Amino acid sequence: MAIKILIVEDEPDIRKTLQYNLAKESYDVATAGSISEAKLLTNQNQPHLIILDLMLPDGSGLDFCRDIKSTEDTKNIPVIILTAKTDEVDRVVGFELGADDYVTKPFSVRELVLRVKAILKRGAVETPSDDSSSHNFGGLELNLEAHQVFIDSKEVVLTALEFRLLKHLLDRRGRVQTRDQLLGDVWGYSSEVTTRTVDTHIKRLREKLGPVGDYIQTIRGVGYRFSRNPD
Repeated sequence: MAIKILIVEDEPDIRKTLQYNLAKESYDVATAGSISEAKLLTNQNQPHLIILDLMLPDGSGLDFCRDIKSTEDTKNIPVIILTAKTDEVDRVVGFELGADDYVTKPFSVRELVLRVKAILKRGAVETPSDDSSSHNFGGLELNLEAHQVFIDSKEVVLTALEFRLLKHLLDRRGRVQTRDQLLGDVWGYSSEVTTRTVDTHIKRLREKLGPVGDYIQTIRGVGYRFSRNPD
């Protein structure tokens, strides 16, 4: 069965270009020029991934993303936000709603296709890396089975990507992880993909973790490292 991708974009040229290039990769591609059309197509034939523009004629793509991620039947559909807006607030809100990536126009079609492949591959092969049901570090606890994070017994709500990023860093505490390593191991991207999404996610993750976020150390010019000891 072909993998279904829904492109939600109101600019016809971009929509057609993406449809053509993704269809060449043997994906089953549907397109929508508005939120209302996207909702109809999603209900009729649920896609495996959505490429979503933010600025649409009948509303904000963020609202559609929120609907997708808050509905039980569609919450696990990966979403790539595609937009001309460069405001970091929109980027952070998109990630907070559960978007998997954020691509700013103008963009490389080839790079976007690589991101699509990586996200779909990640979803197909993702499995727990060990048998432990929880990770503990000082007052920080990751419950792997429930996908929950607690700090001093108080839950901190993370997106799926933030949870995966935190677990990856915690599993490798004391070891520096370059941005390329994180892109490959957490996002599943090849070195051909260039993105600032790592820095955006790290910043947001630190904010959510509060003082515990200080355990995530920046190694300038290299990447990030989770502190070896909780002291």
